[in-house]
Amino acid sequence: MKIKSATFELSAPNLAACPRLPLPEFALIGRSNVGKSSLINLLAEKRDLAKVSDLPGKTRLMNFFTFNASWRLVDLPGYGYAHVSKQERATFNEAVAAFLTRRDTLRHTYVLIDSRLPPQGIDIDFLGWLRDERVACSLIFTKADKQSKSATHAAIDRFRKTVLNDHVPEPTIFVTSSKTKDGRADLLAHIAAQVHSDHSR
Repeated sequence: MKIKSATFELSAPNLAACPRLPLPEFALIGRSNVGKSSLINLLAEKRDLAKVSDLPGKTRLMNFFTFNASWRLVDLPGYGYAHVSKQERATFNEAVAAFLTRRDTLRHTYVLIDSRLPPQGIDIDFLGWLRDERVACSLIFTKADKQSKSATHAAIDRFRKTVLNDHVPEPTIFVTSSKTKDGRADLLAHIAAQVHSDHSR
């Protein structure tokens, strides 16, 4: 898929405020500071389409980006961030849960995992929730350029054995790097296939 245009559309605090124009949507979610903004910029091939921050929890709204005027990436707030009150976190959880389970235009959810870390409890719990709610998802292991390929493959194997052993079918796995652009073509092809399927209905 060739990206001809990529623009920020709007930010929404809840399901009611989401865009009304029905386009296929693909959600990105993960732990705070896992690299969602960098991935959006990689896919768009724009340096500052999504704002990159070193401060965990900066994204508190659902941010919508329109690609090729035909589909959207939705940047969901990182789960587990610590820089807000319990009440704010509860509101965020409610809004994100509603989006993932009730948004008619959501076609697929991509869960971002830091490839440098061992399986984290918060990732395991979230994937279990997606499985229980029957939300289709794939995994994107980010920041692959920050370690050797063998270390990344070992981390993915460990994740498969300890986390995905009871996930049937096993989620599709992508490995990405915003620095080397690894994984960009594969991920866009995965999205393109679903957009094409959506348009051919």
